[in-house]
Amino acid sequence: MAVYTQVDDAELLAFLATYDIGDLLSCKGIAEGVENSNYYLHTSAGSFILTLYERRVAEADLPFFLGLMEHLARRGVTCPLPVPNRAGKPLGRLAGRPAVIVTFLDGYSVHHPEVAHCAALGVALAQLHLASADFPLRRPNALSVEAWRPLFAPAAARADEVEPGLRETVEAELDYLEQNWPRDLPSGVIHADLFPDNAFFLGDKISGVIDFYFACNDAYAYDLAICLNAWCFDEAHRFDMEKGAALLSAYRRVRPLDGAELDAFPTLARGAAMRFLLTRYVDWLDVPKGALVRPKDPREYLAKLRFHQTAGAFL
Repeated sequence: MAVYTQVDDAELLAFLATYDIGDLLSCKGIAEGVENSNYYLHTSAGSFILTLYERRVAEADLPFFLGLMEHLARRGVTCPLPVPNRAGKPLGRLAGRPAVIVTFLDGYSVHHPEVAHCAALGVALAQLHLASADFPLRRPNALSVEAWRPLFAPAAARADEVEPGLRETVEAELDYLEQNWPRDLPSGVIHADLFPDNAFFLGDKISGVIDFYFACNDAYAYDLAICLNAWCFDEAHRFDMEKGAALLSAYRRVRPLDGAELDAFPTLARGAAMRFLLTRYVDWLDVPKGALVRPKDPREYLAKLRFHQTAGAFL
């Protein structure tokens, strides 16, 4: 979550008047995240999140995201639900952007996950994969291996400003991943961005999953690799074996992995590191002036990539 678009008070009140969510009591921008503009709304009817879509989110993809949240909720996955306006539509426009209001979830994000949190995440991710299996809409992964070189190329000349040797490292790794990327693995709808700030906890139990705006159809094991990178490294970007084991074993108890997934997992982990290294790198160079946003350091994922290049098998 972030704030790129500042909303005029009069526009906001006019927009909210098209909903049955009570009177506005307060509205506050949310600085976390990097993709969309988000505001916390407190009204006489309760609490909500207002999202204005921008940057990488295509308006044509919004029915997929909003429909997925409704589908998962019907199957017992706790996630935000789009709030329809008085015309019965979940999607509107505000400040020139597509906009939606979703329900607010109780809970808090864990900034430094412990072993129990990683285990809970493994269960929740596997349950999400099973619950989404019959979701009828499809969305290709626009940030998979075929997109990484075109994403990097326009900014490649500045890579060594971030880290000496970064350009050579990325280009060599792209060569490897393009030649060795696993195909035909068990696939379906994945979250694709299930970082600790996108999972809410009450105690050691997950109370909800948010931010489905990278969800797409791809390999389930790739989603698991994304979570391994996001949850199982310490603040110095060193892999924590106990957390990794907890995440992977908890996931496998709910949704077992087949032989092809096990063999592919080291390469998927490298690819998951590359994907976030590149998007963070591009965002690091291109924060809009005046945006309330905290760009994330791409060097974190460079360290994780280097670990995976030498780590070998996990499973």
